[in-house]
Amino acid sequence: TILASFLVTGSVSWLYYSDRLMEFPLGVFGVALATVILPTLSRQVAESREESYRKTLDWALRLVFLICLPAAAALAILAFPLMVALFQYGAFSGEDAVMASRALAAFSIGLIGFVTVKVLAPGFYARKDTRTPVLIGAVAMGVNALVAVALVWDLAHVGLALATSAAGLVNAFLLYHRLSKLGHFYASAGWGLFLMVIIMVGIYGIPPLGIKALFIPTEAAAVASVYAFIIATFVYRDMGPLAGKDGASPIPLYKKPQALVTALWHEDTRKTLLEAGKLTITLMFIIANALILKHVLTDEQIPQAIANSMLSAGLGPIMFLVMVNVILLIGGQFMEPSGLILIVAPLVFPIAIELGIDPIHLGIIMVVNMEIGMITPPVGLNLFVTSGVAGMPMMRVVRAALPFLGVLFIFLIMVTYLPFLSTWLPTMVMGPEIIVK
Repeated sequence: TILASFLVTGSVSWLYYSDRLMEFPLGVFGVALATVILPTLSRQVAESREESYRKTLDWALRLVFLICLPAAAALAILAFPLMVALFQYGAFSGEDAVMASRALAAFSIGLIGFVTVKVLAPGFYARKDTRTPVLIGAVAMGVNALVAVALVWDLAHVGLALATSAAGLVNAFLLYHRLSKLGHFYASAGWGLFLMVIIMVGIYGIPPLGIKALFIPTEAAAVASVYAFIIATFVYRDMGPLAGKDGASPIPLYKKPQALVTALWHEDTRKTLLEAGKLTITLMFIIANALILKHVLTDEQIPQAIANSMLSAGLGPIMFLVMVNVILLIGGQFMEPSGLILIVAPLVFPIAIELGIDPIHLGIIMVVNMEIGMITPPVGLNLFVTSGVAGMPMMRVVRAALPFLGVLFIFLIMVTYLPFLSTWLPTMVMGPEIIVK
């Protein structure tokens, strides 16, 4: 505020109003979450339940990412409309709305840091350690002052907002680093699994809670890619500039802070993007050919002809599903699953409809076949991944996977011959499938 008072008239107000909007998710979510977890953490520490303590912190941090990343993005993108809708009246002009929206966009960068501090500080309070958060807070205040002085002359009030965001991120990082160094917290596998939660909640929302869909599937893919990059590079540190080389331990971020920038063009990042590009090109080529195939099949009514031939030969739905299983099991040994589905699905789906097979039943059968293909040589992707991660010879991995392969085969037979296993839950929740021929 002192520095802002030396700037042009209105700077203090611009910072005040933008800070009010930034404080809304912080107060509604961050403070509420901190209030909820503090008694739980204190009880777990008192009962020496260290693993439960770590899981509680881990759960809270994942929730922070789930709520605050979309909230920060919304504040940054909708900064100007929010300012106009809420504050542009009376003496608050259009120019004030523009200047305040710039400050709000700068504040949004640090939102996840501010909320993370609210979550991690109770981790120390539960251990009766109030000294560490205070010392780290003093360091963050020093960072705030230094960055503010450095940026205020060029960026004016926006520089002050950026300094506050930088201080919040530094505060959150130091608290996280201290907890990790003391062995009180470490990232669990849930961070990777949380990717599925982001995708499913983002696409479908949570209807019972009144939460609507946040983005379309294409946008979900983009959000998932960014999230996976952040988690792999800065949480698990198994790729990028912080990854340990030749079996060495990962490098802490505070020892290599430039990794926040260099990770964007690191060799691992470039290789990952190149492999993703190759896979995308391959899938796009397959999709293009599959669409051509689908057009030809539809135009020539080949599925209907095959269905009529099967019915006239006395072959019913079960025999058709057996043939589908054989095709997918053989194809799954040599082709990538998504490519195989794109080729086979347009052919078998119309025939299944003609034979009266439930589309959900057919879809489950295809998915199980793809799962079997993922652990079946010679092109079983999961076999190669497991071999690389575990450092085991391929044949040893294949032998270890055989029991699971047997279980999947049994399950495939059950799903094929007992359709209700696939359809009872969707029918109970959404009603019977209605197919219009």
